[in-house]
This record gives sequence, structure tokens and C-alpha cells, in this order.
Amino acid sequence: MKVEILGTGCAKCKALEEIVKQAVTKIGGFHSVEKVEDIQKIMDYGVMNTPALVVDGVVKSTGKLLTVNEVIALMDR
Repeated sequence: MKVEILGTGCAKCKALEEIVKQAVTKIGGFHSVEKVEDIQKIMDYGVMNTPALVVDGVVKSTGKLLTVNEVIALMDR
């Protein structure tokens, strides 16, 4: 599973990256976690509000900081 955190480096974006890493550790298995800061790549997803969470190429959340359990739930869908 590929998980991407879209954001230009704001505090919420950095916090979401840490939360995603915690979620991946909690569920185990192999998951690729990537932080995307390139504004063009972010716009290619159609995201206007960051931070955003993308799982396997599908935007799951935009504009809010999620909890570890919320990230896990979005990864399961």
C-alpha cells in the first residue's frame, strides 16, 4: 500500500506525516509512506486544502489533521 501525505511543509502537514507513520507501525505490514511537497503534484490530485492523505492514488482526506485511528480506518477502505 502506498500512502502519501500532501502538503507544503506547514505544521499540520508535518503532524499528519508523523500520525501516518504511527498508524503504519500500529497496523504492521509493508506500506510505503511518502511526503509530497511539490505543489504541481499536489494540484495534479485536485487537492486545494492541505494536509491531504492519499492511499494508493485515491485522495481520502483533505484540509484536516486526522487521528491515528482515523488514518487506519481510511487505509482499510
